[in-house]
Amino acid sequence: MRKALCAVATLMLWACGDESSRAKQDGLSLGSETGVTQGSFSRETGEVSFSSREVEPGVYRLEVRLRGMTLSGLMDPASGVSTLDGFADEGAADTQLTDADRELLESLYDALSAELPVGDAAAPEAMYLRRAVGLWAQHPSTVELQRTVMGEQGRGYTMLCSYARCNGRNTGSCGGVYNWYSYSKHDCNKGGFSYAGNQQIAQLGDHASCNGDEYYLNGSTWVCGEPDHWSRPKVMGNCFGRCGGDCGGDTQYTLDATNHDGCVRNGHMLASAWCDDQFVSAADDELFAPNCY
Repeated sequence: MRKALCAVATLMLWACGDESSRAKQDGLSLGSETGVTQGSFSRETGEVSFSSREVEPGVYRLEVRLRGMTLSGLMDPASGVSTLDGFADEGAADTQLTDADRELLESLYDALSAELPVGDAAAPEAMYLRRAVGLWAQHPSTVELQRTVMGEQGRGYTMLCSYARCNGRNTGSCGGVYNWYSYSKHDCNKGGFSYAGNQQIAQLGDHASCNGDEYYLNGSTWVCGEPDHWSRPKVMGNCFGRCGGDCGGDTQYTLDATNHDGCVRNGHMLASAWCDDQFVSAADDELFAPNCY
C-alpha cells in the first residue's frame, strides 16, 4: 500500500512539475546579439520559432516557422525591396495562411510589440522582424504569400504623420482637438472609390476605443461600433491609419494604411477579399515607411 501511495505521489509530483514547465515555456522567449534577433513563442493554439539576421550591411533575412509552414523574407530597406515567401514544411509546397495562423501570428506580434522598444529604438533586425510578423498577421488567404514588395516614399507610400498629432494621442493639450483626414477610401461590391459609402472621414491615431472597437459620429453623438458603408461618417479609435495590427510597436501613419483600415472597418473583415487591393498597397508601407515619432 505504501509503495502504491509513493507511486501516486511520484506521478503527482511529475505531473505538477511538467505543468509548471509548460507554464514557464508559454509566452515569448527572445534572444539577441549584434545583427541577430531570434527566439520562440508559445501559447495553447501553437508554437512559433523565428529569427532575423543581418546577412549584409542593411539587409535582413527573416524566418518564421509555425503550424507546419515556413514564412521567409529578405528585406533591403535602403532600396525599398523585399521578397516574401511562404511554403509548407512538408514538400515545400505552396500554402496559405488560415485564420488560426493569423491569430497565432497576431499574438506573436503583440508579444514582440510589448517586449521590443518602440519604433527606431529597436535594433533594425528586430524592428523589421516585428513589421513582417505584423504584415503576415493580416495577410488574406486570397493574396499569394510568394511575392516581391517594393516601396518608395511619395510613390510606394505617402506619409500622413501630420494627421497623428501629439504622438497619435488625444490627451493632455490635444484633448478634444480633432484633425480629420478626408477621406479613407476603398472599392468593393458596394461601389468604387468615389462612392460616398466607401469613404470615411478619419481621425488618425489612438484616440479612443470601446470594447475593442471604435467610435463613429451619429448626428451629434459618438457611438461605439463600425458604421457599415455610411456616407462619409466621422470615425476614430484603435490607431486608425497606423501600420500594423492595433497600435503595434511602430508608428507609421500612411495613406495606404489609412485606406486599408477604412476598408476592414467599414463592413468588411480583416481577411476580406474586397480589401485585398488595399492590403497589397499598404504592404510596403508596413515594411518600409519611417516611423512618425
